Amino acid sequence: MTSIRRRATAAVLGLAAVAASAACTVDGQPVREGGAVGSDTGHVDTSRFDKLLAECEVLPAATIAKAVGGTTAESNFFGANCRWSVLPQQIDVTFNWFEWGDYNLEKETAQHLGFTTENISVQSQAAFTQRDPARPAVCGVTAKSPAGGIFTWWVEPEGQQAGDACAAPVKLMELILTGAN
Repeated sequence: MTSIRRRATAAVLGLAAVAASAACTVDGQPVREGGAVGSDTGHVDTSRFDKLLAECEVLPAATIAKAVGGTTAESNFFGANCRWSVLPQQIDVTFNWFEWGDYNLEKETAQHLGFTTENISVQSQAAFTQRDPARPAVCGVTAKSPAGGIFTWWVEPEGQQAGDACAAPVKLMELILTGAN
């Protein structure tokens, strides 16, 4: 048998094996590891997680409003990110806490998005500011969480504001890192 013929035969046998295995079925039902058939409904009983959105209550709304120069803060979204509208100046405030977030990856992502970053320290924790050059009135501050992961505060005023754009998110970070509420 020639070398070409052997290769062709091997290729045909290989294709036949792939086709035969693709036609196989496996008996049973898929179940997540540690589960039992019929026990995983896909529904989560959220009453078992009484602190599910507690990170959005880490600071009272009045404290958030005062820290950014407003009089009232109205929460408008609780979820992966917590958001408030601060009045009367119309300042948007966003907070997130990624329990498994990576500080260095967050900084690299900000830089990849074109934001300028500056290393700072807030309450003895490593932190950095992030600014979008196209929106100089907006600033975010990310710090390592003492409990693990990262905290980030973003403050976005409508229109230009006087002073340092990062002063308000730094103040919010100080408050959360000292446990003030």
